[in-house]
Amino acid sequence: MKNKFGMIGLGVMGQNFAMNVERNGYSVAVFDINPESVKAYVAGIADGRNIEPTFSLQAFVEALERPRRIMLLVPAGKPVDAVIKQLIPLLEKADMIIDGGNSHFEDTERRARDLEARGLNFFGMGVSGGEEGARCGPSLMPGGSRDAYKEVEAIMTAVSAKADEDGEPCVTYIGPGGSGHFVKMVHNGIEYGDMQLISEAYFLLKHALGLSAAEFHEIFSKWNQGELSSFLIEITAKVFKKTDEDTGKPLVDMILDKSGQKGTGKWTGQVALDLGAAIPTITAAVDGRSLSALKEERIEAAKRLSGPNVVVSDSDRQKLIDSVRDALYASKICSYAQGMSLLKQASEEYQYNLDLAKIAKIWRAGCIIRAKLLNDVTNAYNGDRNLANLMVDQHFSNELYKRQAAWRFTITTAINLGVPLPAMSASLAYYDAYRSDRLPANLIQAQRDFFGAHTFERVDKPGSFHANWNER
Repeated sequence: MKNKFGMIGLGVMGQNFAMNVERNGYSVAVFDINPESVKAYVAGIADGRNIEPTFSLQAFVEALERPRRIMLLVPAGKPVDAVIKQLIPLLEKADMIIDGGNSHFEDTERRARDLEARGLNFFGMGVSGGEEGARCGPSLMPGGSRDAYKEVEAIMTAVSAKADEDGEPCVTYIGPGGSGHFVKMVHNGIEYGDMQLISEAYFLLKHALGLSAAEFHEIFSKWNQGELSSFLIEITAKVFKKTDEDTGKPLVDMILDKSGQKGTGKWTGQVALDLGAAIPTITAAVDGRSLSALKEERIEAAKRLSGPNVVVSDSDRQKLIDSVRDALYASKICSYAQGMSLLKQASEEYQYNLDLAKIAKIWRAGCIIRAKLLNDVTNAYNGDRNLANLMVDQHFSNELYKRQAAWRFTITTAINLGVPLPAMSASLAYYDAYRSDRLPANLIQAQRDFFGAHTFERVDKPGSFHANWNER
């Protein structure tokens, strides 16, 4: 009997996703460019499972029922193109290739056009949740032909995460072309923002109050019981409990302060610039990682550049902890608002027809940015499908207003102490700019018209105008 599903790529994600599919009642054929990976997999965690090993693409394709459902979990970029090129001669009309990696959405658009012209179906599907999500239930963001999606909808529904609140599967058809990978890219941009904001909250409290890892574990565990409840806050609390086996110190204190990145956050920023979308929190998060990479330069700069010599009094200890919590939540709202606004603009530009309520809904479980907050995001877009910005939703505008004083106190304290909070500061600036009915762009337009005759509009009458600025 032929297998229902095929997996190419037996890295951590591929292995676990295939196990997830099999666990939900679908037979799976697997292939990897490294035969030893296939042998180790079927002799190891896949032993006894309804998973068939294959050692050539020809054998792999022949092991699948038609229309073939083939998923790739290989590194993004050239490896995806290479596998597709080898598959094309082996496939027949209506067979399907699903790219589950972190491919750039423009690559997905190109691949979809090429394969559909050959009578093949192609999906670019965002998969979020890491190793645990892949095996136990990820959040899935499939984009491609709606009719083709029906061929795999039952499988993806079965393997996806289920939301705790209502048990709904965290997968939905996103839209045509590269929309699935676009949404996953923005998900990762929000993830960058979230992680940077959390690290800034930790950094300020560490610098200002000298809190121990045990105290941070207690604080973040408590925060995870309230409005900040999320996967990232939960794992952050656990990070502070881990002891380094070599030194006996908290492991977090032994980790070098250089953070890596794989590109999806950068892509989010680049696309936002192309679309003219403002995502300052996410951009600041990417910048934060880039600055962290300058470790050697920062060590030398620390010897030459001095900051303020200010301390926080003991009487302000609890006030600062509570204020940082509120500032983190308010900044988090801004990060989500920027991500959702970018999706809204992209939907119009690329004609994806994205349903923002459904997207927020499928992020409630399985993915890295899953959070209690997403229930309110879903409600906001269900209440108003044309919502201009998440911050103007009644619930979120009230939440931001209630935390405004604490937010400003947190950032003022950081400035006085010389502690950098780039993402949190960018969030507040975004809030203040968005709520301003007048910004200093009038002066920028005057400058542009002065040196380049770029013209300007007036507040009192329609049309484009140019002035001779050297005349009085």
